[in-house]
Amino acid sequence: MNLVILGPQGSGKGTQARLLADSLGLYYFESGDFLREVAKSDPRIDEIVNKRGELLPDDEVFAMISKHLEAKSPNLENFILDGYPRSLKQYTLLKDWLKVMGKKIDHVIYLAINEEESITRITARRTCEKCDRVYNLVTNPPPAPDTCECGGKLIQRQDDTPEVVKKRLEIFKETTKPLIEVVKKDGIILEVNGEQPIDVILKEIIQKIA
Repeated sequence: MNLVILGPQGSGKGTQARLLADSLGLYYFESGDFLREVAKSDPRIDEIVNKRGELLPDDEVFAMISKHLEAKSPNLENFILDGYPRSLKQYTLLKDWLKVMGKKIDHVIYLAINEEESITRITARRTCEKCDRVYNLVTNPPPAPDTCECGGKLIQRQDDTPEVVKKRLEIFKETTKPLIEVVKKDGIILEVNGEQPIDVILKEIIQKIA
């Protein structure tokens, strides 16, 4: 089973994607983490993704991600993509590539959440400098203030500040909303209320998939 999970910033798609990967035995791919890792050795990508909060050209992202998927999941089966595709062109590139390989996207899970809640959640996100674990001061607080379970210091990432989050939400409206409409026409979308408790969302997604 091949899944894509989408939603605005703060919808909890990363949490749900990891839970689904564990529950269903899927390879988990998170586009944000992937691009941030690439950005460590590429100043141009670092400037675009981390500092300006903008998206890379669709063809460039697809080339990197398809190569990565072929390496990590050679059969192109049983994976979940978190945050990719984000635009209609990216979706078309991915779908056409999988079709050539004799594969397909089985379901696109969309976690719906309002803009105010999205901003509140994202600006409350903290990441461990030591192990990269992500907490949320609102929905998933750390065991101690500013400290990870491993003892590392928690920081706010550059792209989690209010200014960058608002810009990313505008990009989401412009690029991802049209994609969602096309996915609806393809008949593979599963829409879930992302403002529910984590366990309720997971249960609902698994029920809909089944």
